[in-house]
Amino acid sequence: MQKDNASLLASFGVNTPTITPDNTSALTSLEVVRCVPNRRCVCKAMWQGKHVYAKLFFGEKAAQYALRDLRGVEALQHAKLLTPTILKQSKLPQHQAYVVIFEAISPSENAEDVWNNANEFVRVELAHQLVELVAKHHEAGLIQIDMYLKNFLIQYDSIYTIDGDGIRHFENLPLKKAHANLFQLLSKFDVLTLDGHLSALLESYASARPWQLPLNVNAVKSNIDVARQKATTAYADKKVFRQCTDVVVNKVKHAFVAISAQCVTDDFPQTVPELDAYFTLGNIIKNGNTCTVASARIGSLDAVIKRYNIKGFWHGFWRSFRRTRASISWGNAHRLQLLGLPTAKPVALIETRRFGLRGKAYFITEYVDALDMDVFFKQTSGKALRAEAVKQAVQLFYRLYLLKLSHGDMKATNIKVQADGQSLLIDLDSMQQHQSAAAVQKGHVRDINRFMQNWKETPSLYNAFVKVFKVVYADHGPLQAAQILE
Repeated sequence: MQKDNASLLASFGVNTPTITPDNTSALTSLEVVRCVPNRRCVCKAMWQGKHVYAKLFFGEKAAQYALRDLRGVEALQHAKLLTPTILKQSKLPQHQAYVVIFEAISPSENAEDVWNNANEFVRVELAHQLVELVAKHHEAGLIQIDMYLKNFLIQYDSIYTIDGDGIRHFENLPLKKAHANLFQLLSKFDVLTLDGHLSALLESYASARPWQLPLNVNAVKSNIDVARQKATTAYADKKVFRQCTDVVVNKVKHAFVAISAQCVTDDFPQTVPELDAYFTLGNIIKNGNTCTVASARIGSLDAVIKRYNIKGFWHGFWRSFRRTRASISWGNAHRLQLLGLPTAKPVALIETRRFGLRGKAYFITEYVDALDMDVFFKQTSGKALRAEAVKQAVQLFYRLYLLKLSHGDMKATNIKVQADGQSLLIDLDSMQQHQSAAAVQKGHVRDINRFMQNWKETPSLYNAFVKVFKVVYADHGPLQAAQILE
């Protein structure tokens, strides 16, 4: 679905298949890895017969950004921390740009991919390694301001820090700043893993660098919650509604269009007639008054389009002043993805707008080949798979509770079960991220009660869920409030 390399590079004014830095060999076989619109592009490439990564910096501040990246790498090297070696830095006069060429660390995976594909044991080990590495950063007076797991490369037993642009050096690093940076890292770990291993992770940090403050786990948890909520709010409620690395925003007459950068094509449907053409009798999955859902084949992508309808003049009038349910779903899908919770991948948000007022809206996701939870349990007889599905569902609930999220409509048709038993949430337009403990408890109890109603007619399944809820939840307060435990 994504635009080809030539189109992506052309958007930066690079219209040739090769780039030649000053007085050196050409960069060839350019393959775009990541783009920040109007600022930089990271490419895999070949240079002097070897695989490399090339960072291309564009725009008026290209020299400033390139220099900041170089200084960050030099700071890491000076501290004897692993980071890819700079092979070449050069101006590109023909493109009014700068390029920095790095060695390719091969084989390697970024820590986010390793984490997502790892079992619990490997995750805990990786968490300790990353905490110890960040402690070494802090001992050297370094802060990674763009604290994401993607900015660490894993090669066997070694971890490389990448993205020098995000490295800042302090002669005397303030403790408060160092601890805040640690909390940012900890907030990127799966909340269920973190809940069981936080004390040990803090001890790993303290063993690599004196903690110098009373080690209060509850206070640390509170700080991690603040860091996590700040990051998710900035991303899911703001960033994905504007042009950024992950989202392309197009200006279309009488419409707002946001498309996942991985799914952008020149012929992606963006107008009401193009989108409504998919709502044929054979494609419609659900036909309600306020929303209609249809399956669609968009290029090579199997997708689901949810159209939020306007029932009449007054419904349209009052809705025009509020956020559309499509935009709420779009933001919440990105929120869940950022937090590592399974949901259908968000593809696009399209809203009709006239004079700043919102009208009909569309939310597009990738199609997920999975059964509704009630259908799954009716069709699945294997005891092991059924038990795994129950455990995965309850763990998902507990993650939502720890993350202070409530879904708002936990009926079985809004939970898909994949082949391995993992639960996946859909229909996110009622989801909320809460601030207070009271609001979290209230929303979570409502979710549990709605969920357990699905199994009232199946006592054995109802009791299985109750049993696993009791085992998984370290805090039985919400279960007692929901009256599923005595």
